[in-house]
Amino acid sequence: MSQLKAWRAAIVHCIADPKEVGTENAYEYFADGLLVVDGDTIRAVGDADTLLPTLPHDMLIEHHPDGLITPGFIDTHIHYPQTDMIGSYGEQLLTWLNTYTFPEEGKFADKTHARDVAERFLKELLRNGTTTALVFGTVHKVSVEAFFEACEEQNLRMICGKVMMDRNAPDYLTDTPESSYQESKELIDTWHNKGRLHYAITPRFAPTSSDEQLQLAGQLLGEYDDVYMHTHLSENVDECAWVQDLFPNSKNYLDVYDQNQLLSERSVFAHGIHLCDSEYHRLHETGSAIAFCPTSNLFIGSGLFKLSKAEEYNVNVGMGTDVGGGTSFSILQTLNEAYKVVQLQNENLNPIKSLYLATLGGAKALRLENKIGNLVAGSEADFVILDKKATPLLTSRLALAQSIEESLFVFMTLGDDRAIQATYSAGQCVHLR
Repeated sequence: MSQLKAWRAAIVHCIADPKEVGTENAYEYFADGLLVVDGDTIRAVGDADTLLPTLPHDMLIEHHPDGLITPGFIDTHIHYPQTDMIGSYGEQLLTWLNTYTFPEEGKFADKTHARDVAERFLKELLRNGTTTALVFGTVHKVSVEAFFEACEEQNLRMICGKVMMDRNAPDYLTDTPESSYQESKELIDTWHNKGRLHYAITPRFAPTSSDEQLQLAGQLLGEYDDVYMHTHLSENVDECAWVQDLFPNSKNYLDVYDQNQLLSERSVFAHGIHLCDSEYHRLHETGSAIAFCPTSNLFIGSGLFKLSKAEEYNVNVGMGTDVGGGTSFSILQTLNEAYKVVQLQNENLNPIKSLYLATLGGAKALRLENKIGNLVAGSEADFVILDKKATPLLTSRLALAQSIEESLFVFMTLGDDRAIQATYSAGQCVHLR
């Protein structure tokens, strides 16, 4: 029996980085497009008039005259255990961790609790059109098991890791260098590359790991070809000063990780706001990526990410919501804040570049661009249908849009979870509004 399905709507996706090829060459747009999916894989994308004659005449085609199809969104930094503490008032990073985050994460020693939150977290991601995320668990091994079990049921392409943290945190949230190495290794052997799941070695950030723990994390990263490394870097001025005190022999914050062999093509560093030129250069040299987390950086008062600086040094960048420091699961709303962060630096973030960062750019940061991030034939069928009539304001504003760039920009400034009509993962509908 044929597994062919097709969706007819306006379609847009990026095929390259606008910085490298120019905005007009970075994307494909089909005003009346057709997306053809065979099972879990994209078979074709193009103009409806061109593709319709190639399909069986009796094939059912789902038509969305008010829809815009894009690749599924990619979130390169988020904490699932912080779902229930999103929107916590009044603190900057270090106090915020101690006041809100650590007590919340303590609950994840209970696998039943972890599974409940994981299911609600995934539902929220999919409701917002996010099909892949790089996710922090907690220090508890069961937090990652619960998360992967929930993902496996829906065949989602997700990356997660157990936090490694052996100092400067409450006793109920610390492990040891040996236990963090051993438990991470067991999780890798059980879950990494199982279906569409991947593992990320996850030291929380330099101040909560001893030299020995960071060294073992680097050793572990070297033991596997394609495991990820996920941590925080240069988020907050006080944090950066603390790192310098804790690691007096390091040249800078990034160097702490570098000395422990934690920079790699699969290493993703969240934030990277207060970096010096040599750190950008080293990130580029090692193929490491940065997750740009604007809602979090504004909410916790951390600072403004310098996107143009990352581009100058050819550092891969993806978007991160950083829930619960971030205030929205919506990548559309995250792009809204990203635009403002760039505006505050007297620059502009083009809507095609925004789409790139949220899709193909995120995929490149995660080294998954041959699987996800665009809609070319052979890619996995992870995509989103946006609704041009989702709200009265979107309806009236989009009716005036003169180009696909303008339409995208309107979605990215006025859109949120309501704009997501449907989310598909591996060809299956995982959210329908």
